[in-house]
Amino acid sequence: MRSIILSAALLGALAAAAGAQQSTAPDTAKKADSSKRELPLAAARTIDIDTDEGSWMSVDVSRDGKTIAFDLLGDIYTVPLAGGTATQITSGMAFDGQPRYSPDGKWLAFTSDRDGAENVWIQNVETREARQITKLRDKVVQSPAWTPDGKYIIATVGDIVFKPGKLWMFHVDGGVGIQVLKAKDTTLTTGAAFGPDPRYLWYAQRKKSWQYNAIYPQYQIWMYDRQTGRSAVRTTRVGSALRPTLSPDGRWMVYATRYEAKTGLVKRDMRSGDESWLAYPVQRDDQEAIGSRDAYPGMAFTPDSKELVATYGGKIWRVPIDGSAPIAVPFRVHTSLPIGPKLAFKYPVRDSAQFTAHQVRDIAPSPDGRRMAFTVLDRLYVMDLPNGTPKRLTTADVVEAEPTWSPDGAWIAYVTWQREGGSMYKVRATGGSAPVQLATESATYQHPAWAPDGNRIVVVRGPNEPRRVDDGPVPDGTAVDLVSIPAVGGAATFIAPTWGKDEPHFTKDPNRIYLWAGDSGLVSIRWDGTDQRQHLRVTAPVLLDEEHGKAPERARISPNGDWALVQSGYEVYMVTVPEVGGEAPVVSVQDPQKSTVPARRLTDIGGEFATWSGDGKSIQWALGATLFKYELDSGFAFDRAIEAQRKLLEKDTTAAGKARLDSLGKKRFNAKELPVVVRVARDMPQGTIVLRGARVITMKDREIVDNADVVVRNNRIVSVGARGDVPSGAKVVDVTGKTIMPGFVDTHAHMWPTWGVHKQQPWMYLSNLAYGVTTTRDPQTGSSDVVTYGDEVDAGQIVGPRIYSTAVGIGYWLEPLRDLDHARKVMKRYSKYWDTKFVKMYVKGNRQTRQWVIMAAREDSITPTTEGGLDTKYDLTMLQDGYPAQEHALPTVPLYKDVITAYAKSGIEYTPTLLVQYGGPFAEEYYFEREQPFNDAKVRRFMPYEDLAFKTRRRGAGVGAGFGGWFMEDEFIFPQTAKVAADMVQAGGRIGVGSHGEFQGLGYHWELWSLAAGGMPTHDLLRMATIVGAQALGLDGDLGSLEPGKLADLIVLDRNPLDAIRNTNSVRYVMKNGRLYSGDNLDELWPREKKMIAPYGLTAAPATTAGVR
Repeated sequence: MRSIILSAALLGALAAAAGAQQSTAPDTAKKADSSKRELPLAAARTIDIDTDEGSWMSVDVSRDGKTIAFDLLGDIYTVPLAGGTATQITSGMAFDGQPRYSPDGKWLAFTSDRDGAENVWIQNVETREARQITKLRDKVVQSPAWTPDGKYIIATVGDIVFKPGKLWMFHVDGGVGIQVLKAKDTTLTTGAAFGPDPRYLWYAQRKKSWQYNAIYPQYQIWMYDRQTGRSAVRTTRVGSALRPTLSPDGRWMVYATRYEAKTGLVKRDMRSGDESWLAYPVQRDDQEAIGSRDAYPGMAFTPDSKELVATYGGKIWRVPIDGSAPIAVPFRVHTSLPIGPKLAFKYPVRDSAQFTAHQVRDIAPSPDGRRMAFTVLDRLYVMDLPNGTPKRLTTADVVEAEPTWSPDGAWIAYVTWQREGGSMYKVRATGGSAPVQLATESATYQHPAWAPDGNRIVVVRGPNEPRRVDDGPVPDGTAVDLVSIPAVGGAATFIAPTWGKDEPHFTKDPNRIYLWAGDSGLVSIRWDGTDQRQHLRVTAPVLLDEEHGKAPERARISPNGDWALVQSGYEVYMVTVPEVGGEAPVVSVQDPQKSTVPARRLTDIGGEFATWSGDGKSIQWALGATLFKYELDSGFAFDRAIEAQRKLLEKDTTAAGKARLDSLGKKRFNAKELPVVVRVARDMPQGTIVLRGARVITMKDREIVDNADVVVRNNRIVSVGARGDVPSGAKVVDVTGKTIMPGFVDTHAHMWPTWGVHKQQPWMYLSNLAYGVTTTRDPQTGSSDVVTYGDEVDAGQIVGPRIYSTAVGIGYWLEPLRDLDHARKVMKRYSKYWDTKFVKMYVKGNRQTRQWVIMAAREDSITPTTEGGLDTKYDLTMLQDGYPAQEHALPTVPLYKDVITAYAKSGIEYTPTLLVQYGGPFAEEYYFEREQPFNDAKVRRFMPYEDLAFKTRRRGAGVGAGFGGWFMEDEFIFPQTAKVAADMVQAGGRIGVGSHGEFQGLGYHWELWSLAAGGMPTHDLLRMATIVGAQALGLDGDLGSLEPGKLADLIVLDRNPLDAIRNTNSVRYVMKNGRLYSGDNLDELWPREKKMIAPYGLTAAPATTAGVR
């Protein structure tokens, strides 16, 4: 009886907690019958579309030859063959496309994501009744085509994450479908087409799903014999051959191909095999991108085989097969495009005297569990648990990382890094004494672990040089050996090469060192490196880009050896370690309930730096500036109580009982949370400065002030206007003849300093600031290290632009989202714990999943952006869902009034990152071919030689997603993409300027100049680079224009950029947060006079006495 009462009490408490959790801000989810799938996001706005032109329209002709079906902006329309006002036959939030009439003319097949995922649907032409043919969830489909008997639809089915699709055949009356022909995993087969003979299926085949800086040919046309199962190639065009379209009488085949830099249509006489051009140029094909609606829009012959109906130039055309003049099919679409709620959050830039650090790293609980060591801003701290005040243990000006406790709790050892190299120290856990250097040799040290006997510390060691010269996230060659160092200090003893093993740690057995070896699992060795044993192998959840699970990032065995914690992405699990002898079993944490041994997922929101308590009774981790503690015994007790309650509720067969049972199944035991508050002084200059005599482009509307005074006090602008009195005590800097404008905002800035053990001063931060970039937003950082680096900039510990980011994107490589509630929990990782203000949805899943992300972001007032994915269809769905920003170029060019209007009126901020152009050669290749960055003195001052030489001395032809080679000038399409951007701005839209981190600093100017190639007025372009970028990030209350009260982020140019856009690269001074720096070398000129130490790695030519003379 007592256990029943306790269980009931527990259930009541759980229900109350659940109720509290559910009383969140209302979302935009539709209330619908759960048995009927539909898109969860309801439209909240509409865009008026009134157009007589369309972008990338696929067409088909009715069997009576009277009607054309076509798609536009995700809806399907019909129009008479002679033209006229279009009739809309599908509408709503779903993205419908690629219509195809059935052989009997009664049905239209099309693709749609109306059930939350892409599938093939059919709709009755007369009644408009729709029926779903496929039941796919995590796939993409394209180019449906009927078999001539009307019984099947053949479509290309592929994976969401860039894996090539294959032709599948689906019966219209049901079934899961049959793959039509076998092909390599890397081969794409698409664009199924039939002539009058049902035996032969024509299609296009590609060797891979996509290729940056593509090398031709990409596609060829093949024919498949449905009787023999044999297939053969039927074209050999160097410009590829795409989208085969056969005439009803079997006489003709038309296909698209690239001739030089443009696409044309070729007709083939199927009797003789002779070919000739039918139309050139036409719509540019999509063979340099994903081709999610095939590599060319769908075409169709009229029933008499005399005309081809195709789209190009934004219009529909009837092209006579005899080569006579084409006939336009005029149409008009006037519709309301429904889109999701508008997200436009504002983020004031805080400039209080202090701020709370946003991240706790490298947590290490003391052996007795009463204290916690960790690092904040790369400095070592310790605090008493649970309510102690964090205390810094040293005063050293070096990077301190990865603490480990002595078994008696008296000392903490840790590794360090500074410009000259790395070392290892220990310090008393009580503080108050100087650190003791343990390592006698400077090297890269990582992952120290104090042995249970207290006499030795095991650490991963590598040479300094690879880490000094490579400032990338994970420098190669820095984790070479496993060594031990005496606890009192002294020479290291070699144990073994790491061979990919890291994270040394111990159980209570002092004789074995445990290591994580990835696919090889959790292993242990003796102190002499011998007797390697395998204890556990783990596979993490299968992600969108995988067919099978792979090893997680890390695992650590518990002190008593019977459990292991596993960290996969930002999820923490615990699994039983079975002792079976020989090869260790593989344990999957895909679904802990179905694991081969007891396992459980411990996190809902996420965690990092997971570790065991000294007694093995709890697992602890950190997220942001919060510690989490999961007590195993309490978790087990919770499970027993839930199980007891479940057995009781199973006896209640009422609807209420079933609902309670379902609710019970969602209850979880959660870790205790403990916020860590470390207050940090914010960098704040003191004093007043007047910049006198320059022309000022304020970006307040189109205001320009000549011969102006710009007065700055501390870090904010006091006034911008005509010359006046100089404030008392102010410093005056004469900038007569120069131009002042706001600092540049890089909305897509990939700056990835070293992860793990950090660097003191990332060179890419310096390079960007020196070129006038004062605010950056990185829309995918790959790790959370940026949170600490950003705090260090705010504290003045390192110099750089303002650092904003999405941190790690919500991407296909992280945990699959289970439902909207899961998306809400994951969103807290960014809004509550990392406080990023921004998040990136990176090809997270199907349309339903992507809508969950934006719904959760809206509830948390966090601004989401998206990965463009080389996929215009995907981009349009994100616009329609209300995403406020989009990264990377729409690969389709040109784009017409329909898309231009949608982008302009939606309010989305579109950052095309032309340096890594989607759909054509990277624009960066244009500059590497024509500029001389290797010999640029300023570039060489900030960019380490290894990076500079790698990027500039040779440019190779890419294999797969690699570097491009050399391109003729007319092959570049960035001017066309830039024209799309200019058209959007002219129509009232917003463009971001993002350099993608391709060539740090100078690359931002290359991106600006590339955007100018589209004809955007220079003042408009400069506004996009400043105030509009700030508006897109919600920072325009403090940044983006030069106005009283705003933060003093500005640049002084020697030449006026309004005269010539290339004058942006004439930076004389940069002011960021009120500090004035030299644009040449970033020496601080005011209020302090402080030389900037040049980054490590700016090497001169070798100078030796030996060598060829």
